[in-house]
This record gives sequence, structure tokens and C-alpha cells, in this order.
Amino acid sequence: MKTADKGTVVVDGQAVTITNPEKLLWPELKLTKLDYLQKLVFLAPYLLTYCQNRYLTTIRYPNGIHGKSFYQKNAPEPVPYYVRTAELGGIQYVVADSAPTLLWLGNLACLEFHPSFHRVGEELPAEWLIDIDPSLDVEPRIMTAVSLIGEALDRMKIRAVPKTSGATGVQLFVPIKHGYTFADLRGLGEFLGKYLVKQHPKLFTIERFKKNRGELIYVDYLQHWYGKTLSSPYTPRARAAASVSTPLLWSEVEAGVDPRDYNLLTIEARLRQHGDLITKLPPQSLDHVLSFIK
Repeated sequence: MKTADKGTVVVDGQAVTITNPEKLLWPELKLTKLDYLQKLVFLAPYLLTYCQNRYLTTIRYPNGIHGKSFYQKNAPEPVPYYVRTAELGGIQYVVADSAPTLLWLGNLACLEFHPSFHRVGEELPAEWLIDIDPSLDVEPRIMTAVSLIGEALDRMKIRAVPKTSGATGVQLFVPIKHGYTFADLRGLGEFLGKYLVKQHPKLFTIERFKKNRGELIYVDYLQHWYGKTLSSPYTPRARAAASVSTPLLWSEVEAGVDPRDYNLLTIEARLRQHGDLITKLPPQSLDHVLSFIK
């Protein structure tokens, strides 16, 4: 790719127009749009796993992470012929199911990718996600909290993969067999959240409003719902560290890793070493827990 004001790059047989490749997107790390697009090419097989056949919301930063940003739900015009879209609730969403689509979005300075919890044309959840949201911007207890949640899930015979959000939080990603409803999983999440609050009242809360949480860590079981979104595994985030939402080993959680260590500069080496940790965990039945809490 030439570093002129405008050019094209061919990916998977599709010519994608690239503009302003030298524009700084993450100035602290001197990462340009060209750098970002090269990272997206590597991340594509991993990121697409969780964005394909989903309704995609992106966050755009036309002038880099410190400039103005906005959520993009409706597909930005003009839409190239190779980009698939799907309608939901009167909104024409982009469906990111190819590397050229990711690069087209990257060229538009879409720095974050937030897919729906359900697939296009379906109403049932594709997986279960529990969002662990600290009330403090810097929360040294976050990995301790995630480890305690992992222990609770183990006792429920539910296996999960923790992943950094890429921002301040952590999510628990639970691959599930198809057929459960969002209401099923919300009930299970509420059960888990109340249990954690009872066992660790000085650490956890299920209080929805941040102003009422104090310094407690929020177990958000409400976000996982039809039509809502959460940061995809392997999405970059518009943070100074160029952090990437990254699945973790439980041993890393117990060691208290810093989510900022997983970023656009380190993600390639990590994926070459570990691969996608989520795909190594097969879909599981939740019948035994749902029948118990009902």
C-alpha cells in the first residue's frame, strides 16, 4: 500500500479504497491509520468469528482517539458492493463477514466493533456474556473479582472464558448450546449476581445506576439482551494504550494481569502463541442450573 493521500489495497480479491493512511489514530503510540489497517488484516480471522452474521455497531473516531467520536449503526453511504447489510428495527446495519468489509470500516476510522448478541434473523442468543464493570476508573480488585466469579461458575458446573473489555472491565464469555432465551440467561445472571453480592457484599453490586454503586464492582447481567451489544473479542479500543479486547487464561486472571498489556502492539504474538481461547471451549448445556433456579 502506498503512503499517499489515497490509494487501494486488494484483500481477498476485493479492491478497498484507503484514504489518509498517515493520519495518527493513537498518537501516544504513533499508530497511523496504515498501521491500524495492517493490524486489522491480521485480526480479521479472529474478529470476524464474533462479528459475522451479526448486527454491527461501530464507534468512529475520524480524527483519532482524542477527537470527536460517534456511534455508527446505520451503514454509512455509499456502501461498497462487497459489504453486506441487514435491517433490524428500521436500521440498516453493516454485517462484518469479510476482511474487505473490516478494512472498509477501518478506513472510515471505525476503531471499535460491537456486535449484537444474536445472529441476523434470529431472536435467540448466540452465547452468554456477563459484563463485570468497575465503578472506579482504576480498579486494582478487578481480576480478584473475576476470579471469584470464575469459582462461582465452576461450582455451578459452567465453564467460561474471561476476556478484557479493552477498557476498564472484564467479561465472562460462556459458549452455550442453541435454544436458550435471553430471559433464561438474564434469570441465570440475576441468580449469579445476587449470590456474589451475598457472599462478597464489600466487593460486588447489582445496582444498575453508577451513582449509587460507590466503589463496588457491578455484575451487569442486564446488558445481555436482544438488540443490545458489547465489545467483541479482539476489537481494538479507543484508549491510549491501543488496548484490544482479549480472552485470558484463568492463570492470568489469578496473576492479576493488566488489561492494557493486551494491545495492538502485542496481540499478534499472543494469538500466535495461544490462538483463540474461546473457540477451544465447546458449547455447553445450562439445563442443570436453569432447572435448579426455577
